[in-house]
Amino acid sequence: MTATEPAPPAQVPMHRLHFDVPGPPRPAELPGGAPAWLVSRYADVRQVLSDPRFGRALLYAPDAPALSDVPDLVNSPDLMFNQDGPDHLRLRRTLRRAFTPRAVARWRPWIAAIVEDLLDRLEASPQPVDVVAEFTLPLPVAVISRLMGLDEPARDRMRYWSEHAFSDGTHDSRQVADALAEFRAFGADLLTERRRAPGDDLISGLVAAADQEGGVPESRLVGLVCGLVVGGHDSTMTMLGNALLYLLGERPETWPRLGADEQAAGHLVDRIIHLVPLGDDRGSARHAATDVEVGGVTIPAGAIVLADCGMANRDPEVFPPGTLHDLFAPLEAPTLSFGAGPHYCLGAWLARTELQLALHRLAARFPGLRLAEPVDTVSWRAGTTSRSPQRLSVSR
Repeated sequence: MTATEPAPPAQVPMHRLHFDVPGPPRPAELPGGAPAWLVSRYADVRQVLSDPRFGRALLYAPDAPALSDVPDLVNSPDLMFNQDGPDHLRLRRTLRRAFTPRAVARWRPWIAAIVEDLLDRLEASPQPVDVVAEFTLPLPVAVISRLMGLDEPARDRMRYWSEHAFSDGTHDSRQVADALAEFRAFGADLLTERRRAPGDDLISGLVAAADQEGGVPESRLVGLVCGLVVGGHDSTMTMLGNALLYLLGERPETWPRLGADEQAAGHLVDRIIHLVPLGDDRGSARHAATDVEVGGVTIPAGAIVLADCGMANRDPEVFPPGTLHDLFAPLEAPTLSFGAGPHYCLGAWLARTELQLALHRLAARFPGLRLAEPVDTVSWRAGTTSRSPQRLSVSR
């Protein structure tokens, strides 16, 4: 940028994004201009996400309009999220038992131990401290690394792979392709290693379950491993950073109760997940296999439907405006932030557990924690579809 060029506009914090009032399904456009349908009411979005007539796989047919200008991981046909029917169920069964509430409850003690270790380091750090570098990033990286048995070199490359796997289109296409080729090679090598020497980790369990299931293509197993590596830390890091910016910057009155009451912390986490999206891209795309009536409107066969979970999560018919921002009120209905139906996020319980432990213990250990910079001067991560503070200075 030269001295005469204007500074880029400040990005709006995720908790301040504007959402229109949800309404009946209506015509819309994809980012590239191709026609689509926008669905925004809670009941309508749940229907689109749960009805098998709305799928993901046909979004990647040869004649389908491009959903992205770069070859990101999110739009790979091999990704579990982009499979439908038996192909999707076969992949999902290989992981389903690993992420049940009971399984996550068994992990809770060692996740709590990681949280306390990071808090000890925070306490010993000079002030102000960058809470992203010292807490919101290393926590989910440590958790997913332990679950998957990843070594230090893999941890060091994790952020690089995530930035390109979730590229928002601003990266060079060749750079993204090269990064993803390296990432997939890592995933393939990891599967080979676990077959040779299985251990007590998620990948070894995945290999055993896939062999028992049978018929799972290797390319899709690689896609599953890569999705776990980046998805297993990026979303939690994003949610935690955005939550701290919101709570410390605009809702400091919640901090004492958050630290004193772990059950209340659980309600707050549910509300934060519900209200603060991961990124600016709000529509979860689906392809209509047949004509389907949604909310009194017929969506034609072959149409692409954008299910706006952010708008649906603010549907006044389901979530009364009077309690929408009461962070300690239980949700009136299940949030759609983790999706719904067959593609509901497998990692939802793990993410919720990490966030609850992290925010509750952070507030308990540091009741006087405060931002060391104004909310509007915070620098944001750029280049990815998820968005959170690049760094966040706090003082105790």
